[in-house]
Amino acid sequence: MPNFSIPLSGLDASNTALNTISNNLANLNTTGYKDSTVNFQDMFYQMLGTNGAGDPLQVGSGSSVSSINTNFSGGTVQGTGVDTDVAITGNGFFVVQNGSNTYYTRAGDFSQDSTSGYLVTADGYQVMGYPAVNGVVNTNGGLVPIQLPMDMTSAPTATTTMSMQANLSSGTAVGDSYDTSVTVYDSLGNSHVLSVDFTNTGTGWSYNATVPSSDISGGTGTNTTVASGTLNFDSNGNLTSTTPISISIPNLADGASTLGITWNLASSSGQGLITQVSSASSNAPTQNGNTGGSLTDFTIGSDGTITGSFTNGTQILGKVALANFSNLQGLSNQGDNNYAATISSGSAVVGAPGTSSLGTLTGSALELSNVDMSTEFSNLIIAERGFQANAKSVTTFDQIAQDTINLIR
Repeated sequence: MPNFSIPLSGLDASNTALNTISNNLANLNTTGYKDSTVNFQDMFYQMLGTNGAGDPLQVGSGSSVSSINTNFSGGTVQGTGVDTDVAITGNGFFVVQNGSNTYYTRAGDFSQDSTSGYLVTADGYQVMGYPAVNGVVNTNGGLVPIQLPMDMTSAPTATTTMSMQANLSSGTAVGDSYDTSVTVYDSLGNSHVLSVDFTNTGTGWSYNATVPSSDISGGTGTNTTVASGTLNFDSNGNLTSTTPISISIPNLADGASTLGITWNLASSSGQGLITQVSSASSNAPTQNGNTGGSLTDFTIGSDGTITGSFTNGTQILGKVALANFSNLQGLSNQGDNNYAATISSGSAVVGAPGTSSLGTLTGSALELSNVDMSTEFSNLIIAERGFQANAKSVTTFDQIAQDTINLIR
């Protein structure tokens, strides 16, 4: 009598293949989805005996699914223009957390939650990374949820250095002056106008730096002098000395700390910034202070660094972390684009993008599914033929069974 379990095992294995292929096609447009392939193996064999040459006579018991492997190759990266979208190129998974549960995903279609500004997945899982303290990221510490509240503020920065790319016209008459100013900031982020008056003395140019007396606690008159001296030039119109000038503005009326400013007269290469040539007097001042600012936007770099754009400049806010495993096939697929570590996969090796074996990131982009539709259609035909063949075996076995029963009628 025929053994119905043999074609039934083939039907069951083919059915698993059809379901897997269908799932691949269903996820053709799923962000970060990885294609799966079903592999078959034959089952144990029954020993019937041996032939005259001593060779074994064996009959198989059917087929079963030996493994379902996941293709973890990268998908196409497509730009989206959305700041919170991130794509991985190369190895690694984003680390996400749901309460005490940690998962891993390639889907970088993140957003910010409406209450606290945490970077979250489509299902609300928090994206993990390294925090930044005063703009410095410590990748040696533990992972924390990345938080980017849009009401985040950037502390003010007091001015500590300033410079003037200027020319004092050599055609200026003795006794004439050239006035300019630069806005500087104190430790509270309040601005102060620092005015500088240059006067041609005939042998050089004297300078007198002042701030409004109203900015000084107990200040008298209209302006208060905070620095003065003389600048001298050689026959080519270059400064004879580029020693920095120290400016101190104490007793600020707003209660800020004493404002100590170094006025640099030379560039980083040592070239004097102020000249005395025949062109018109001009000035382009710069300084390094700013008032407090609020977060307006942010970007995620290839190394995972999150840079916030504030109304007063930019600041590093943190870094997205990636994780990798020694055996990717050992990961357990949890659905919702998430994987979980298992004993087979090994523990996650976590680090910054671009380090060790980890890939890099592309901000404002997503990794598409790596399902190849033409390949899946070919696999679908093969699996369908296998199912049909096993189904035909069942009907054939059924006919044989009926014929056997009819022998005794």
